[in-house]
Amino acid sequence: MTHRTITLTHRAPVSISDATWPLIAEGRYARDDLPELEYDTHTVRVRQHADGRAIVYAILVGATSWTGTEDARTGELLAPGADIVGCIRRVGSDCGLNEQAISACIADLPAEELL
Repeated sequence: MTHRTITLTHRAPVSISDATWPLIAEGRYARDDLPELEYDTHTVRVRQHADGRAIVYAILVGATSWTGTEDARTGELLAPGADIVGCIRRVGSDCGLNEQAISACIADLPAEELL
């Protein structure tokens, strides 16, 4: 069973099992139009437990002196029924992600069934 540690904003990191916290959405953007060996990777992910809690977390990997980007990690643990879309926007923005990664994650969420 795979375990991972996720950095959260303004609290200690959490350790979870991928089996009990499956990935339900992800948005990525990789900027590769920079000089050789320089890149920025923007990632935001949502994992959700069967009890409805969710973890939204973002990672910015910046291996570039060209853009001045530095690595960053942010995240939030949400109670069941919390606003996941709003949290994706907040966590992505706090981490310095671009709109493409944030919008891709929102679009990747499970569809809401309308009756």
